[in-house]
Amino acid sequence: MAQQAQISKIEFMKRFSTEEACEKQMYDMKWPNGYRCERCGSQHHSTVRTRKLPLYQCNKCGYQATVTVNTVMEKTRTDLAKWFLAIYSTATDKRGYSATQLAKDIEVSYPTAWLMLHKIRQAMGKRDANYKLAGIVELDDSYFGGPTEGGKRGRGTDKAKVLVGLSTNEAGGPEFVKMEVINDIKGTTLLDFATRQIAEGSTIESDDYKSYRKLGGLYDHKPQTYDPIENPEHLKWLHVIISNAKALIAGTFHDLDKIHLQRYLNEFCYRFNRRKHEGQGFFRLLAACVSCPTITYAELT
Repeated sequence: MAQQAQISKIEFMKRFSTEEACEKQMYDMKWPNGYRCERCGSQHHSTVRTRKLPLYQCNKCGYQATVTVNTVMEKTRTDLAKWFLAIYSTATDKRGYSATQLAKDIEVSYPTAWLMLHKIRQAMGKRDANYKLAGIVELDDSYFGGPTEGGKRGRGTDKAKVLVGLSTNEAGGPEFVKMEVINDIKGTTLLDFATRQIAEGSTIESDDYKSYRKLGGLYDHKPQTYDPIENPEHLKWLHVIISNAKALIAGTFHDLDKIHLQRYLNEFCYRFNRRKHEGQGFFRLLAACVSCPTITYAELT
């Protein structure tokens, strides 16, 4: 599939340096079989040329749309070529791509770069929401954020609580990860996460904290006392990945606001889950951005 093709940076710059080339790529992704009205489904349309993007008007119902409608780029004032470079850089930078760097790279203001990256992370989360963990799944809760003066430790902490699920292969190696910010570690919260993110009938391995007992009805639940000295293999990969996520967020995104943490976790999980698709990141992420409705600054803040 074209959206999964590999592309080098040199080839990317050659192919997508103009608005026309970017608009055509989005058109082909949005309407792979030719234009189809998103309101009535008709393929009969006319094209209205504007100063920026072509406007496609349905001849049956009169609905008008550009290639950015119902994408993360809807109503953007930023050139598509800059959006494409932002998506390419986000997809290929394994360390995490900051708004400060993006603002420099595509010559936009910091607030514009910040908003663009959050929209891209929103698309990452929406795409991963289409899939569930399955098989043997390690599950544990963790805590993100810097130390607070006089703050509680452990499960009573006032840091952001995050539930993490990791599916493993037959050899016990990591496959796919899900991370979600939660309000508490109650059994109902854990079960809600599991029913949305883990396929029914899967085996869940966790520690023996009482709230995890709620999982026993829908899943083959195998709790164990967490002891990294006596049983170093128990939840080993899960905690390695949590540690990597914390290091990335702390090192790349300083002073992270708690209300935005979920989107940064979305980015980490999205990258991790596609680590085996080397070179295909741009078209995969572009497809996610084209299929995801936008989010506004007001919704983000």
